[in-house]
Amino acid sequence: MEVKSVGQFPALLRKGFFSYKATPAPAGYYILIYGGIMQLELYMVLIGAIVFVAAFLLGWFINSKIGKNNIALAKEKAQKIVEEAEKEAKHIKREKLLEVKDEWLKKKQEFDNEVNSKRQKLQNYEKQLESREDNLEKKYDVVNQREKALKDLEKQLQLQKEEIEKKQEELSRLLVEQNSRLEKIAGLTSEEAKKMLMENMLNKAKADAAQMIKEIRDHAKVEAKKEAQKIVIQAIQRTAVDHSVESTVSVVQIQNDEMKGRIIGREGRNIRAFEAATGVDVIVDDTPEAVILSAFDQFRREVARIALERLIADGRIHPARIEEVVAKVEQELDEEIQKEGENTLIQLGLHGLHPELVKHVGKMKYRSSYGQNLLQHSVEVAYLTGIMAAELGFDVNLAKRAGLLHDIGKTIDRDVEGPHALLGYELTKKYREHPIVVNAVGSHHEDIEMEHPIAALVQAADAISGARPGARREPLESYVKRLENLEALAKSFEGVAKTYAIQAGREVRVVVEPDHVDDTLADRLSYEIAQKIQDEMEYPGQIKVTVIREVRKIAYAK
Repeated sequence: MEVKSVGQFPALLRKGFFSYKATPAPAGYYILIYGGIMQLELYMVLIGAIVFVAAFLLGWFINSKIGKNNIALAKEKAQKIVEEAEKEAKHIKREKLLEVKDEWLKKKQEFDNEVNSKRQKLQNYEKQLESREDNLEKKYDVVNQREKALKDLEKQLQLQKEEIEKKQEELSRLLVEQNSRLEKIAGLTSEEAKKMLMENMLNKAKADAAQMIKEIRDHAKVEAKKEAQKIVIQAIQRTAVDHSVESTVSVVQIQNDEMKGRIIGREGRNIRAFEAATGVDVIVDDTPEAVILSAFDQFRREVARIALERLIADGRIHPARIEEVVAKVEQELDEEIQKEGENTLIQLGLHGLHPELVKHVGKMKYRSSYGQNLLQHSVEVAYLTGIMAAELGFDVNLAKRAGLLHDIGKTIDRDVEGPHALLGYELTKKYREHPIVVNAVGSHHEDIEMEHPIAALVQAADAISGARPGARREPLESYVKRLENLEALAKSFEGVAKTYAIQAGREVRVVVEPDHVDDTLADRLSYEIAQKIQDEMEYPGQIKVTVIREVRKIAYAK
């Protein structure tokens, strides 16, 4: 780099640039230049030092002035902050003092309340203690008085005891004297008199015992009647069902009225063959789409019904086919009868019955008595007898067996004559039933003498099953006629004004004329009417006779 003037050297020296490409010059020239440069550098350093010192002094001066101002301002701010802090502290202190004072007052109030409460309790306890002390003092006084009274009483008892002992000694002495005098007067020794007295006492004791036995028996009869009524009512309530059946006709439905002609057949040969095979009357009338079968034998009527339904369904109706179907239905019903008997025994929990008796039990399904199905009636009697036997402690299985078989004689063919009870007696005896069962079957209508209480239970159960409401049904005509006869019989007595049969004929109310019948006669009249009904009428169960005597006096105010 070319140097054009001496003033450029300091800068060039600082930058480190030197150039020796200048125009050549003498050596002394260069030395002069270098020495100038060095001198210039010293000047520059010296000037820099002076400037630095001056700047330092100036800065120190300025800084000291500004620092004093800042310290004053800081002191003022600090003073203000301290004053505000003191004010805030005083305010907070005042608030805290108030809060502490309120809390102290609150705690003081609670403490006072608690102290007052405890003081009140203590006062109450003190009062209770004082009252108890008073009571104890009173009781103590009472005890002292009683002790004194007991001591006085003991003294009196002791005195009385001594007096009694003296009197007993005197009495013994008098008794000895009296006995000796009685022996002299009566001429009897003491042993003889004692024997006579014992005999009198024994006779009196026997009389008292007999009277007591009579009272006990009367009481036992009353209680036995109540217990029997209770047992019978329970048995009825547990077995009461309505099982009346229609016992004369069956209706067979047909598809159309043209089938009636086929049932009748040419010149009536089909209907005659059917009636001859079944023993049932076939009624073909104007009833639409129906044919009526009439027979009192339910088994034959059931055979006819099933056979006719099969013939109608098959469509082939002629005498040979009729006989074939009827024979087949009879065979099937015989098997059904056997199954029905077995199912009945399973239902009652019985076993060991002879197969022939089982078959007779099944036949009961197709028998009826007063409109009551015989099998259902016999099952009900078995249940009733079993219930009553259980209440009385008898053999329940024997009781059920006797109840089930009691009407077995009704299943025997009608060609055999005799009461059904005796027929059943012979039948059960033939197949070696238990003697108690055989006797119950034969005696339930008192045809033979009863030998065991189970027979009486069977008789009672039979009456219950037949007499209770809903058990039996009778034709309307005979029912109405029976009620009319009942009213007429009651009205046949003198002094009777009106009679009314109510409760389905189980009660008759008799209204008498008060001028002709007094209270005593009314009582006798009810008994006489009941006796006449019992002697002259047949009816299920019992009939209650109520005689009503009413006096009415009428006057009119005008």
